Amino acid sequence: MIKIKIFSIAFIVSGMLGYAQDIDQAKKAMDAEQFEKAKSILKSIIKMKPSNGKAAFLLGNVYLTQSVVDSAKISFQNGMAGTEGAKFNYIGLGQIELDNGNTVAAQALFTIATKDMRKKDVEENIYIGRAYMNISKPDYKTALTFLNKAKLVNPIDAQIQLALGDAYYGDKNQNEAYAAYRNAFQTDNTLIRAKMQLGVLLKGAKAYDEALKSFNEVIALSPDYGPIYRELAETYYKWGMNKPSKRPEYMTTAIGYYEKYMSLTDYSLNSRMRHADFLILVQDYAALEAEANKMIELDKVNPRIYRYLGYSAYENGNIDIAIKSLETFTSNPSNKVIAKDFLYLGLAKIKKGTSADALSIDPIAFDLGLANIKKAIEMEPLAVEDINEIGKKLFTQKLYKEAASIFELGTTNTESKNYVDDNIYFGLAIYYSNIRKDIKPDLVALQKADTAFGNVIIASPSYQDAFLYRARTNSLIGNDELTIQFYDTYVAKITEKGPEEMAKPTVIKKIIESYNNIAASYANTDKVKAVEYFNKTLAIDPTNDYATKSMQLLK
Repeated sequence: MIKIKIFSIAFIVSGMLGYAQDIDQAKKAMDAEQFEKAKSILKSIIKMKPSNGKAAFLLGNVYLTQSVVDSAKISFQNGMAGTEGAKFNYIGLGQIELDNGNTVAAQALFTIATKDMRKKDVEENIYIGRAYMNISKPDYKTALTFLNKAKLVNPIDAQIQLALGDAYYGDKNQNEAYAAYRNAFQTDNTLIRAKMQLGVLLKGAKAYDEALKSFNEVIALSPDYGPIYRELAETYYKWGMNKPSKRPEYMTTAIGYYEKYMSLTDYSLNSRMRHADFLILVQDYAALEAEANKMIELDKVNPRIYRYLGYSAYENGNIDIAIKSLETFTSNPSNKVIAKDFLYLGLAKIKKGTSADALSIDPIAFDLGLANIKKAIEMEPLAVEDINEIGKKLFTQKLYKEAASIFELGTTNTESKNYVDDNIYFGLAIYYSNIRKDIKPDLVALQKADTAFGNVIIASPSYQDAFLYRARTNSLIGNDELTIQFYDTYVAKITEKGPEEMAKPTVIKKIIESYNNIAASYANTDKVKAVEYFNKTLAIDPTNDYATKSMQLLK
């Protein structure tokens, strides 16, 4: 009997160690972003021992990471009925409530999870801190309050320090983040993510050379740690965006590293979606379309695939597929639609309505497309930055009315990097659409152009041509007083730049234009002034036809 009892105890202990080791393996797989492997391990644990609430909690967390909220909720609810670590599932459900904006409900669940904590327990506060960080609108300051509670219990715990590093990084406190990550790795040198995050800080500070050195140190320690290659991919992408001369080379390198990341994690639908998101960043639309078609083979119903099909089809010239895919995706209220979805849909509709020679656009198609673009900007005001090039293309095609409608969307957003550019082109597009002799000038539109040029002068006072454009616009409006004022100001601004600037042929031409138009504006009210300005023209160009003939009429 004694032997049987000893064997029974040994068996129980052995089983407990086995579960602990499997849980640890699942955590390592989650950290390495091998989510399918982690799910497989955790499901196996739960199948063998349904009462393991901790395994259910971790499985729910994997589902949340993959944005499969319904499956996460089921896992947490099942885990609550367990006997081992069941309380952690309240934290998982709390995170879902936080993400839905139900803060009070979330806090109530967190209170249940922590009510029986022992003095030495820290995991509950770590997971609650991470819950506040992992939602769509992270609350890093609240996360820090929970993590600091854990730190009071065990200041040198590596997982606490890692979580603190993430919270400080999210809260834009680089110095504290660096210290926390460094402490985490010094405490546990197997915690590769902490070492990696030191490089992430350098990447965020645009110290790309130093970031690469840091990441290579991680590879030397753990060459099969997948997330490091994702960080390398993102580093080269950002470096390429900040260094146009190296952009093609760095984008190719970035894609190579991302493929390496994929090979070390998994090729599930979720990982393919992360890959697709990265392909959008690096603008590899041929690869994106191929990836989207692979995803359809894996899952014909996942709605996000329509997003990738829509983007890639538009960029690859398959406009009908783009419109159909994006309309399918954006029309479903359960989908998490983003500004870019409506932006692409709008651009696709405009492209669909553009004639083969690109010299005209069906007005109904254009208005439908513009309505979708406006939806995008309502969702994300800085989406206006993505349509500047479209406006310029329309302007080049002499589709001035349509170009003006595009540029107008960016004329009021002072935060946009294209704010000045959009105002200039908006004003010019209206001006050029009103200079034809066979149409009556649209005074309301021209007044908007004048305002746009005024915006340019305020934002960039040294840009003297804005005064010239404003003068031309007011000349079309028929406002002689403002025409004179702005042409005079233009000449004054040029004169300030000295003889060398005034001697340039293009500038001389504009000065003559200014003098002739000022003179013409004075012609009916002040002939002396008119003669004075025509003489200024003739001093520069004695044979100027307009000034010569006008002087004869004034006599």
